[in-house]
Amino acid sequence: MRKLVIFVAFAASLAVSACNTVSGAGQDVKAAGEAVSDTAEDAKR
Repeated sequence: MRKLVIFVAFAASLAVSACNTVSGAGQDVKAAGEAVSDTAEDAKR
């Protein structure tokens, strides 16, 4: 369990450092949401 917490913290720090601003983080979340939506639409067909 401790290793999992450390891994999640490390991954989160990488993700935060990848986008330098709150705006950048919002764009990343938006892009991820659009990718999920597109995949869901493709699965419906």
